[in-house]
Amino acid sequence: MNLLWRTLIVSLRARLRRRIRPLAMDDVGRIRLTVLPTDLDVQRHLNNGRYLSLFDLGRWDLATRSGFGDVTRTHGWYSVVTAETITFRKSLRLWQRFVLETRLVGHDERTLFIEHRAVSDGEVYARAFVRARVLRRRGGAVDVEELFAAAGWPQRDPELDPWVNDWASASALPPSRVPVPSVWP
Repeated sequence: MNLLWRTLIVSLRARLRRRIRPLAMDDVGRIRLTVLPTDLDVQRHLNNGRYLSLFDLGRWDLATRSGFGDVTRTHGWYSVVTAETITFRKSLRLWQRFVLETRLVGHDERTLFIEHRAVSDGEVYARAFVRARVLRRRGGAVDVEELFAAAGWPQRDPELDPWVNDWASASALPPSRVPVPSVWP
């Protein structure tokens, strides 16, 4: 339930902040968060699964403040996460405040790549990379060129680290229309 409240608060704040300082497509969005008791695991630090849920809030903020959310709603599109990976450096503890940084780091012809960082006192505690697609509510995917044109964003060549493309290829599953039975060796 606390993520519902956090989502509402982040969404409202993002709308207000957009009026003051909207973000460009490649700006870093930042929101301040605090580790709550409901975020903890039995080791009394931020639960590994909760990081990814909190990182959703960073994407909400960035989408709202950059105008991406308006573009997708206007066209009947929505975004979905197709892959994500996270690396942890240090533990965030109860009541510890941190900044969630979110930025679009690049794209290919079909997907967007987003980086999230959990930062406390200027130091990265965890970092995640997310691959996302934009889909049409009536079916089918929106290619990045069409998305950028609709958003009025300049088309630019992605400057992705080579490992990001390698990760995207290595973590991909066949399309949803192709059967993928669960067979263990």
